[in-house]
Amino acid sequence: MKVLVINCGSSSLKYQLIDSETESVLAKGLCERIGIDGVLTHSPAGKDKVVFNDPLPNHTVAVSNVLKQLTDSENGVIADLSEIGAVGHRVVHGGEKFASSTVITDEVIAEIDKCSDLAPLHNPANIIGINACKELMPGVPMVAVFDTAFHQTMPEEAYLYALPYEYYEKYAVRRYGFHGTSHSYVSKHAAEVLGKNIEDMKIIVCHLGNGASISAVQNGKCVETSMGLTPLEGLVMGTRCGDIDPAILEFIANKEGLNVKELLTVCNKKSGVQGISGVSSDFRDLHAAAAEGNKRARAALDVFCHRVVKYVGAYAAVMNGVDLICFTAGCGENDIDVRAQIMGSLSYLGCKLDPEKNNVRGKDAVITTADSTVTAMVIPTNEELAIARETVALV
Repeated sequence: MKVLVINCGSSSLKYQLIDSETESVLAKGLCERIGIDGVLTHSPAGKDKVVFNDPLPNHTVAVSNVLKQLTDSENGVIADLSEIGAVGHRVVHGGEKFASSTVITDEVIAEIDKCSDLAPLHNPANIIGINACKELMPGVPMVAVFDTAFHQTMPEEAYLYALPYEYYEKYAVRRYGFHGTSHSYVSKHAAEVLGKNIEDMKIIVCHLGNGASISAVQNGKCVETSMGLTPLEGLVMGTRCGDIDPAILEFIANKEGLNVKELLTVCNKKSGVQGISGVSSDFRDLHAAAAEGNKRARAALDVFCHRVVKYVGAYAAVMNGVDLICFTAGCGENDIDVRAQIMGSLSYLGCKLDPEKNNVRGKDAVITTADSTVTAMVIPTNEELAIARETVALV
């Protein structure tokens, strides 16, 4: 079966067409600046990348242009849309309703919409992508794969906040966690690479990118994760602050004359390593600035690594031990220095870095010494493949 994987943002649309039998990517691409002017970058396997600057006034037009390129005589990889057997959609927030992926129906779309107040930047865009595919590909089965679903196995003590319980009962205020598709894929794939049964393992997955989160996976199930009701909680990130004293918000509001919306913009868009460094949210820029003596860039890297180390230690305690630590996502897969700095504080766990093995980017690799009692690995995430697998399993 050929599966089209769609990841819709508010003004963007990422896609891959995957052959589920070989798990090979037949084509992939990105629609950007939807609703502004429009750019479609299309990369068919074995052919040159092509870029189109045609107007993309909405997501329906974007999906239409994607389908056109997939079947194009020069740039296409299939002869007809009938070759697409199913569509898998990434949906950010499933609330408590969805603990697993599900076939999309009108009722499911309505439930996704109900979660929009928990993910106002993401869920409405996800619904737009679903409706666009419904309109252009009637009758083709579609599946929603939720970022939050993998974390729904957390016990009550991990997901409840110490707020008045009525807020949980009335508004479902609790920890949900995100990047779940990535955490699920990486933990399972790492166990497969090692030839071990995930149901016998305690794994910590460090998804370190511009958005960053950590999960504790015990016997194949998530028991803790760092993001919360929203993706703002937890680690220091590219532009997000992560954990802070909530009273800081009132303090800054009074000093700067900011309202709640403006404060959240500061926390989400102007904080993190960018806020500390004043340089960039890109770790490559931070390393370059730190090498030139920029103390704030160095401080940003140190704060980021410190927070990761703190969470790893906490999750090892939650699971009463750890067998495997995985690094994934843009920074986790590619930043050799950040991995080395984090690992330098984990020797107490019996996790010993091998500097030569750590000299790797973007591929599966064990980076610890042979006598290390806790293994550390680099595992490139593949959320699109995970979505395709979930889709095939359901349809």
